[in-house]
Amino acid sequence: MKLKVTTTYKNQLLILLFSLSINAFGQYASHSKPNIFIYIADDQNSWDYEIFGNNQVKTNNFDRLVHEGLRFSNAYTTQAVCAPSRSQLFTGLFPMKNGCYANHLPVRNVKDINDFMSELGYDVVLAGKGHIKPNSVFNWNRYFPTNSDRLIPIKKVEDFIVNTQKPLCIIFSSDLPHGPFPKSNGYNNKPLDYDPTTMNVSSKIGDFKAGYYQNIEDDNAQLGRVLNMLETVSDFDDSIFIYISDHGLKGKWSVRETGLKIPMVIRWPNVIPPNTTNDKLVSIVDILPTIIEISGGEKIERLDGKSLTPILSNTNISFRDYIFGIATRQNIQKCYVFPSRSVRDNRYKYVVNYNAKEVVQDNLGSNKHINYFIERGANQFANVPFEELYDLERDPYEHVNLAQDESLLAIKQKLSTVLNDWMNSQNDVLAQHKMPILKPTLHPLDRPSKWNNPKKEFQFTLSSTDYIPSHY
Repeated sequence: MKLKVTTTYKNQLLILLFSLSINAFGQYASHSKPNIFIYIADDQNSWDYEIFGNNQVKTNNFDRLVHEGLRFSNAYTTQAVCAPSRSQLFTGLFPMKNGCYANHLPVRNVKDINDFMSELGYDVVLAGKGHIKPNSVFNWNRYFPTNSDRLIPIKKVEDFIVNTQKPLCIIFSSDLPHGPFPKSNGYNNKPLDYDPTTMNVSSKIGDFKAGYYQNIEDDNAQLGRVLNMLETVSDFDDSIFIYISDHGLKGKWSVRETGLKIPMVIRWPNVIPPNTTNDKLVSIVDILPTIIEISGGEKIERLDGKSLTPILSNTNISFRDYIFGIATRQNIQKCYVFPSRSVRDNRYKYVVNYNAKEVVQDNLGSNKHINYFIERGANQFANVPFEELYDLERDPYEHVNLAQDESLLAIKQKLSTVLNDWMNSQNDVLAQHKMPILKPTLHPLDRPSKWNNPKKEFQFTLSSTDYIPSHY
């Protein structure tokens, strides 16, 4: 006899399954310390995966994780740059608070994932790309740098796993699909026209895209080798596996959704229901407090991150009301003075570009050398307005600026207040200095290079006193 399954019965069954998952989580977290594995892709756009609609590139190993785990559809980094994003993951703090608020800057003397997880009995390992400073803070139990072929030394990690008796917290930090992009690859002479973020899908594709796709495929293969290794030598189905990209490539350096929004999947069989999606606003800083709680640690009040454990099996619980973003455009190859900040709620996103051309005169002072670089930054982004407001529900990739829409004035003012309050709570340099010039560690504003070409009379003119005080 064929059993008729009613809608009511289906709903009751789902509630039961979620309840069992929550009970399993509570029991698991209180009686054991599961291995924790984190895989970080480098510079991969959140839409460049087969399972999200891009059938022009191979990502079957990531797709497997989505089918077997929980996908967060609104996960974010606060800064779309390599070191600042990774530093958030490892400290549970936003960039201004941890100190890495521009690329290549060191964090302050703060506790990090090594300290927290080691105190809980874990061996903490970084395998692959480092790109975070200083070593005195990021004092890994073991560090296995990338091989000469830019790949993670998986065999060294395997040998370590086999020979350790402690629970493991291992970060597999890929150097891909970050450039350089190979010129000879399997994607040459193909359309490669998939890009849901543009209003004109036939727009010119950069010459690098074939190489970028090849790097994605190579990283997918590397992810597959990591998964196969873990299935062979660890209790993989009793472990937590977290996949993220540090930020997007298309919106890198900016506060655009294309840079700040990241893919994020958590696989934890028998605890988290497979093939599920959570649309809550979550941040990369939430990962550290999550694994601390799962491993039996107490809540760390001073962290900016919040443990995700309440929403791993229950999507009805409220979590974050806002997601914030910052951009500096300094200490990078093509360096300019053009800081931005952003905040979004469940629907609207508000952006302030503090050195927009319409306000640049208010940012100038008595030092003509500093003034030159401030004006140069404003001129470089001459078409970018001081304020931006977007309805992400209707316009997820920020094409229509609604900042001047009077019907949305109350929303803009509210988000502006929220953003200012957050900046003050973070001791943001923009809350303390009108237009801060950051002390460079790698790419000075006034030094000519193949990426940077200031006017000759202003080259090598900035002195140490021109930079704002810093912790490094």
